[in-house]
Amino acid sequence: MHSLNATNRAAQQRYSGTEFQAGPRLSDGRKRANSAWSGIVSSSAGETDYVLGTHDEEVARLGLQHRVWRDVVTECWQRVGITPGWRVVDVGAGPGYATADLAEIVGPTGAVLAVERSGRFLEVARAWCRSRGVANVEFREADLMEVSLGDLTYDAAWCRWVANFVSSPPRLVANIAGALRPGGVVVFHEYSDYATFRFMPVRPALESFCTEVMASWSAAGGDPNVARDLPQFLVEAGFRVLEIRPRVRTVSPRDYTWQWPKSFVEINVARLRELGCVSDTWAADVLREFAAADADPHAWFTTPMFLEIVAEKK
Repeated sequence: MHSLNATNRAAQQRYSGTEFQAGPRLSDGRKRANSAWSGIVSSSAGETDYVLGTHDEEVARLGLQHRVWRDVVTECWQRVGITPGWRVVDVGAGPGYATADLAEIVGPTGAVLAVERSGRFLEVARAWCRSRGVANVEFREADLMEVSLGDLTYDAAWCRWVANFVSSPPRLVANIAGALRPGGVVVFHEYSDYATFRFMPVRPALESFCTEVMASWSAAGGDPNVARDLPQFLVEAGFRVLEIRPRVRTVSPRDYTWQWPKSFVEINVARLRELGCVSDTWAADVLREFAAADADPHAWFTTPMFLEIVAEKK
């Protein structure tokens, strides 16, 4: 059996010399601060099937999200042994924030395959990787519910918040299995108990917001708690589950992680209104309650729990 602890002391030393740069930061939540983004993230009417869209604000929110959880992500990559020379599939690469980090880690002797069904996100990812100076990335536009990755014999796969949104998580897992060599590892970060999205003190409109988010994901064919089923799907696809760790934080408005729900509430309320799922009154109530929480020094927020699942292909 693959031993995570035994193989990663050397890998941790290699990571210590890797600089994980910040993603594109927005000065006011809308204007792009990095010139590499100029002109490449205009709206695309053909990609409205993404739950939160693929517009400028969502690109920025995903960058913030990556920065919030980057320490957890890179620590996990170290544990599983991702190191120079490895070939890694970034499943559902989005705008390429994790892609660029992985490309830096595996170095010029390694490679990253960034798979993403949104052509617009891939355009952003290409620009972001260029701005980071990494050239060892192949970009592939593909919907893994419709096409196969193929027999790639890659060393690892990274999949974050993708299984929650696809129509068939077992098909996704089987697709990843086919792309890995025997002994290759896959790391998932997927929600297992989304209802832990809670503010303290309790605010009724924000409680309703969490319910509506889960309902919108389910209506789009996803499963907000898919991680509960992933271990079984992995076993059925020929994996051995090595470890499962819960990931959850409780933070106040003083914590940087607070910016994650802040951006998510703002963007998702607008998206739910755009989709006709909620009323203007409901949206105003949610935004008013969040503004009150944001200004309350005694407020706290618990992030929706996700599971970090590491598995090895037999």
